[in-house]
Amino acid sequence: MAAGLGTRLRPLTESVPKTLIPILNRPLLGLLLAQVEEAGVVQVAVNTHHLGEQVQQFLAGQPWGFNLSISPEMELLGTGGGLRQLGDILRGGPFLAVNGDILTDLDLAAVYCGHREEAISTLVLHDCPPYNKVWVAEGSVVSIGEPPPGIVAGPPLAYTGVQVVSPGLLDYLPAGKPYDLVTAWRQALAAGERLAAVVASPFWQDLGTPAAYLSAHRRLLRGEAPGLARYFGVLTDPWLGSGDIIEAGAHFGGGVCLGDRVKIRAGAFLRNTVVCDGATIDPGIELEDCIVASGVRVSRNARGEVLV
Repeated sequence: MAAGLGTRLRPLTESVPKTLIPILNRPLLGLLLAQVEEAGVVQVAVNTHHLGEQVQQFLAGQPWGFNLSISPEMELLGTGGGLRQLGDILRGGPFLAVNGDILTDLDLAAVYCGHREEAISTLVLHDCPPYNKVWVAEGSVVSIGEPPPGIVAGPPLAYTGVQVVSPGLLDYLPAGKPYDLVTAWRQALAAGERLAAVVASPFWQDLGTPAAYLSAHRRLLRGEAPGLARYFGVLTDPWLGSGDIIEAGAHFGGGVCLGDRVKIRAGAFLRNTVVCDGATIDPGIELEDCIVASGVRVSRNARGEVLV
């Protein structure tokens, strides 16, 4: 699911689609698809909308080990409409659906194999208090958004953005029009369908905001996600790209990722900051909690900003 506008990451996503933002210098979509490929998937469909030509160019330039279909959305179809269009491509049995704006070390093969076709979908849930809005009883979802009346359920949990979808869920998603996935889930529950739940404790990070994006880098560089480390190699902080120039007296306070061909001039100081390809940080500049877009020259101190 890679068609989102990335509004909360603006202005970074005005020139780069959210699903291609770099995670330790690797496009997020490439990382997700590497995980999908490792799980043994043989057919993949990706939807596109915002800056979709960039996503299509990226996908066309990679030697994937699976059959790939691209599902452009001229009109943004939302979480439900987009899933319906992808499902129409992947018809024939249950399929794995993964949101394109998350970072996780979930065992995707195990998630898929655990699905049973009598369930219209199997949602992977976890305990993430800011997002806990799903109630479960005896392995099934019983309510979404508000506590279930008259049903004894456990504490609410959060959707990870990963599910296995049986073809029957598509009947609740109208074709070719915008629709909300949560609405479809609720309609399925009201119709007596079973919405299965798998509770997991994975490494998980939403990437929808600048703070979350920086948190993902900080957590990776701290070694919090050993299951993802193999996709990057030996992790070092700062994380360096190729062709970087770091002048004498420049120093770092942790949580720093530099893209390729970055120039850090003498005496500059960076902490919890991501600097994208080709950017320059002028002498003596201090940056904290910042994201520096590709090619930008930074000539003033900043904290908590996206510099474009």
